[in-house]
Amino acid sequence: MTHPIHRVQAFEHVGPYTIRIVFDDHTEQVVDFRPVLSGELYEPLRDPAVFSQVRLDPEAFTLVWPNGADFDPAALHDWPEVRDELAMRAAAWGTAIA
Repeated sequence: MTHPIHRVQAFEHVGPYTIRIVFDDHTEQVVDFRPVLSGELYEPLRDPAVFSQVRLDPEAFTLVWPNGADFDPAALHDWPEVRDELAMRAAAWGTAIA
């Protein structure tokens, strides 16, 4: 069984807490991160000034923030399939932005 490895190639902010992500397989996802911004690692991203500091990690090929927050590029690639589970986990970490 092979597991595809996805890499983020580019991104742009398209709304509050929302980023359009382009992957190396030429697919795109528009990800609204609000439902998962909870807990010790992700809650600081609720501050728009912190969220806007996202960058592309040149080694891991994923989105990262200065506080160390990041997301597996496979999760970003498959966001529609994993969004609800991640939001459910985030609810256990604290209060996400509704």
